[in-house]
Amino acid sequence: MFERICFFLVIFLMLASVFVQAQTPEAAISHYEHGTRKFKNGDLNAAIQEFTRAIEISSRPGFERPQRPAVTGVNGFANIAAEADGITAIDPFTAGAFTSRGLARYQKGDIAGAIGDWDRAIRISPGRVEAYLNRGVARYATGDADGAIADWDRALQINPRLAAAYCNRGAVRQKQGDLEGALADLNAALALDSHDASTYCNRGFVWLVKRNLDRALGDFAKAVELNPGMASAYQGRGLVRMAKGDLDPAIADFTRALQISPKFSDSYMNRGLALLVQGKDAEAEKDFTSCRALNPSLEKELEGRISLAKQIRGAKR
Repeated sequence: MFERICFFLVIFLMLASVFVQAQTPEAAISHYEHGTRKFKNGDLNAAIQEFTRAIEISSRPGFERPQRPAVTGVNGFANIAAEADGITAIDPFTAGAFTSRGLARYQKGDIAGAIGDWDRAIRISPGRVEAYLNRGVARYATGDADGAIADWDRALQINPRLAAAYCNRGAVRQKQGDLEGALADLNAALALDSHDASTYCNRGFVWLVKRNLDRALGDFAKAVELNPGMASAYQGRGLVRMAKGDLDPAIADFTRALQISPKFSDSYMNRGLALLVQGKDAEAEKDFTSCRALNPSLEKELEGRISLAKQIRGAKR
């Protein structure tokens, strides 16, 4: 198999629901609402500032002071959240504010900061399921697959009908080689939500690894139908078509994936491999150059797949 396979994880992109109690200060609620609007408008820095103020005020009744400029750390991320560290909070509202600030930080690329916020949210409110779901995604992004699965296990203990947790756990189980466990999770996710494109996409990759190409093609086609803007679904369908020897439709799918996600290094790699098998070496090399530029760590793997693609081309002559 000379193609490269990927998968798709689900994160709750909606901000956390907050439980406003009688003791929740009005100022904290106001800052949270401002942060919500800033987040929805894409102003992540301002959203983080507002959520931080909400955390400070709700954690320390009577605490309010003039706004001052955020201090930026050496990593380029606002460091205002450090002021909220070490807070002992009793208001569940604060857990919601930490959960939402974690999402804003995650969207900004501050993975460690996001994990820290979801840790705090869980300490305050151990049943906050979206914090476990999202922390699992962030943990996987840092290479902690076991920690990610543990978070999704806990999320499912809290809410056994959480399709996204089954979807994510199934995707990672596929990556770990547990194909039957992956199928069980993804089937469970689809039993709960039969309209989720990401779950069909992830199950398609499992079928592809198992070399059940017809089932894989059906799942990727369903994912594209449900979400025409999902680059991974076109990538997956392209892989199936390439495995079937349908190179022109495969190239069209990889091209569509790149139109949606221009930095999708895997699609450059796979399109280049398909072009190479067709004997279009110059076009293939352009794709390989783009792949290397976007993800230099793929160099060794790319060379091995290029060698295999050339062998396949030679066998067809």
